[in-house]
Amino acid sequence: MVTKVKKGMRKKEIDSLLEKHKNTRKKKTDLKKYCGVIDLKEDPIVTQKNLRNEW
Repeated sequence: MVTKVKKGMRKKEIDSLLEKHKNTRKKKTDLKKYCGVIDLKEDPIVTQKNLRNEW
């Protein structure tokens, strides 16, 4: 989310914008549940180099 602060805005206006921004935070995702899900047959660095060389 982007909050634009314009020149000449009062502190109360800025505080209200920031308060709105606080209330719209996204839920955190637990990424540990995806650990070990993919079974790779090749080293990830080699795969990455191959993908980059395709360009």
